[in-house]
Amino acid sequence: MAFGLGRNVLRDRSGTGSGAGSDRVTYVELFFDLVFVFAFTQLGSYLYEHQTPTGALEGAIMVCALWWTWVSTTWVTNWLDPVRLPVRIAVITLALVAFVMSVSIGQAFGDRAYGFAVAYVVLQLARTGFIVWATVRHDRRAAHDFTSVFAWTALACALWVGGALLPQPLQLPVWILALGVELLGTVVGYPLPGRRRVEIAAWDLSGPHIAERTSLFVLIALGEGLLVTGFEVAAKETSVEVVVAFVTAFVAAAACWWIYFDHGERVGAEAIEASETPGRLARTAYTWVHLLVIAGIVLLGVGDKEVLGHPHEQSVAAVVTVLGGPVLFLVGTALFRRVIDRRWPPAHLWGLAGLAVVLAVTPWLDAIATAVASVAVLVATAVGETIVRWRQGRRAGG
Repeated sequence: MAFGLGRNVLRDRSGTGSGAGSDRVTYVELFFDLVFVFAFTQLGSYLYEHQTPTGALEGAIMVCALWWTWVSTTWVTNWLDPVRLPVRIAVITLALVAFVMSVSIGQAFGDRAYGFAVAYVVLQLARTGFIVWATVRHDRRAAHDFTSVFAWTALACALWVGGALLPQPLQLPVWILALGVELLGTVVGYPLPGRRRVEIAAWDLSGPHIAERTSLFVLIALGEGLLVTGFEVAAKETSVEVVVAFVTAFVAAAACWWIYFDHGERVGAEAIEASETPGRLARTAYTWVHLLVIAGIVLLGVGDKEVLGHPHEQSVAAVVTVLGGPVLFLVGTALFRRVIDRRWPPAHLWGLAGLAVVLAVTPWLDAIATAVASVAVLVATAVGETIVRWRQGRRAGG
């Protein structure tokens, strides 16, 4: 067969080869992730400067696009071994294109709409085309599946480019449609005339690899929030409000870390490894549900900037940014635990109830008081989660 990479660059599921094995996260994957630190910084700035319903929707489109490019690349490196030279070169090239896409975020619904769309299209088509080329001689089923994915991706990409060429009032709905096409493909199995549907549920995936990759990405998102807050604080004169906002932002990040990492990564990896349909579980728990987790962390950073900029003011925008981040984060982590553990985590539900109480009293609070109250709820959630885990451990130990 003339088409296809002659060298087998699939991950060695046996763990006996010279590559990365089935579980290992490689340094080139972490290098790819670094680009998204800048991307989230740009996205947070955009959301802060466009605190309107339209701006929020535009920001949601961009965070979905960023997440989709990242998580799709993670699935590809779950199949292919990034230690192999062709895969390593491909990942570095994709990082460059993602960097171009990140630079365009500030004007994605303006002068750089075309640049954002083209970079996104190149990322999606090049990555999917590469895995077809890399697998066609060595895993015909995978090549067949990703050929179908490529066709659906090409359709969505045409909408991305077309939307960028349209007047701005039409750009947003066309880009929403483009994302909808890609999401629909994952749901219905990328059907094409004369070809069988893609059985994502049957894909042989490495649970530990996906869990660790996603956990590291959550850390990067939390770190980006601290970075932005640090720059904002460094640019201001020291005051009681600045100190309180600074400490509040740090405690919020620490509480989110505790809530997510106290239990999530390990049980996620174990659940995928034990599942009879690992592809379906990974798609639900990591591709879909984690979008809420990442969006919540991004919005946390926007709320921190709002508190630092207007500590004693209160507005609808301030309430949405300051409380929206914790709400999205707790909803995302609660859904994740529901999918993985098959039960609702009580501490998360009580945390969401606590945020509802804070929301009810926001007319009598300013931005900084709202932030302090929301962080207190996050800390209480983290403590509650730890107590629940401790009691479960004692019962299990007899």
